[in-house]
Amino acid sequence: MTSSSRALIFDMDGTIVDNMSFHTQAWIAFFERRGKTIDPDQFFRDTAGRQGKEIIRHYVGEELSDDEVMALTHEKEVLYREMYGPHRRTIEGFDAFIETARARGWKLAVATSASPGSARFVLDEMGLRERFDEVVIGTIDVPRGKPHPDVFLKAADRCGVMPAQSIVFEDAPLGVEAARRAGMRAVVLTTTLPPAAFAEFDNVIAIVNDFSQLDVDALLA
Repeated sequence: MTSSSRALIFDMDGTIVDNMSFHTQAWIAFFERRGKTIDPDQFFRDTAGRQGKEIIRHYVGEELSDDEVMALTHEKEVLYREMYGPHRRTIEGFDAFIETARARGWKLAVATSASPGSARFVLDEMGLRERFDEVVIGTIDVPRGKPHPDVFLKAADRCGVMPAQSIVFEDAPLGVEAARRAGMRAVVLTTTLPPAAFAEFDNVIAIVNDFSQLDVDALLA
């Protein structure tokens, strides 16, 4: 690693694409099939950034086998893709922002708690994967979801960048906390929660509605 290397690390869901409401809707439908009523706002605050298997075990049962968890996770993913598929698009200003960042010499990485299937659904089917230097998939590359910092540390390491020279883009408090534990600054996208939800974090350097409000050069300050 060299001190001059810098990286922008993007969470995927709710940060590159505005899809978290569809994830929540899919989870609610999934749990309704099992007679469980979930409050959407509280569910998002408690789970955004956690791996699907962690959510399944917490809400359905810790005693489930790995095969049972896999089957249930797949069921939820089918619901999600049916709901979100027709609406897929990047958040406003994202494409221009990352092109400018690359021209300035920043390394670009994705660090997501999503499954490989969800990553393919967004990154590959939307033609985004090749625009990043590294893609870290939480469910196969690191054992724990956010707020543990593993996924962001792995992304920085693969980019050859020190954590302090990395900026994370997130939409969820658990993700911002993971960045804080990793020693990284964070930019918050308010695609799901208002700015007040992030008031307690001292590592947040900007809170914006979308990427059109960000100046890449200003992030260097």
